[in-house]
Amino acid sequence: MDLTALKNDVFRRNLELVEHGLVVLTWGNVSGIDREAGLVAIKPSGVPYAGMTAEDVVVVDLEGKVVEGRLRPSSDLPTHLALYRAFPSVGGIVHTHSPKAVAWAQARRGIPAFGTTHADHFHGAVPCTRELTPAEVAEDYERNTGLVIEERFHDLDAEAFPGVLVAGHGPFTWGPTPRKAVENAVALEQIAAMALDTLRLDPDAEPAPSYVLDKHYFRKHGPGAYYGQK
Repeated sequence: MDLTALKNDVFRRNLELVEHGLVVLTWGNVSGIDREAGLVAIKPSGVPYAGMTAEDVVVVDLEGKVVEGRLRPSSDLPTHLALYRAFPSVGGIVHTHSPKAVAWAQARRGIPAFGTTHADHFHGAVPCTRELTPAEVAEDYERNTGLVIEERFHDLDAEAFPGVLVAGHGPFTWGPTPRKAVENAVALEQIAAMALDTLRLDPDAEPAPSYVLDKHYFRKHGPGAYYGQK
């Protein structure tokens, strides 16, 4: 991918977080990776979305060294880099503090798959990590956040579960492109909201049957998918 095209794409996807109501102030970031070049483009740290330009997007190598840009990259960069290393199929990553997903993260709970809307995007409950230890927070906090996510996925497929809740923190989502990562962030926030409403109506609600969840997941994903247009 052309580096300018990558920066423009990441810039547009960051603005989409605002358009979808997933961020306020500067609470979020989108990154994208050029795997062939080994370069990552990411939102600059603490810069308001209003007035931000594509030229403000920072490009770094996989060690986090700035190779293009006059601003500091997002403070969450080490988390993004850890996830790119852990999940080779990922081409874009989103972090937000969207309120309903954060509510589940602050409750230290994964989101049960109560229905088919959930199953269209996640092949099971949205996972939640363990809390970081005091030592992990004190030293290399952002990188350790990525490693805790990687740890949570030791038996999960990152393509079937395109997002996670970091306990006490908030959601990270990903996808093959930055655009898809944003779409998954939108879906996760809606899933979180619907699950909260479900539990308000019925605190004892159970997840939907696996045969229904599987049907909805696989009609959109995998070799037998038939949803949408070819």
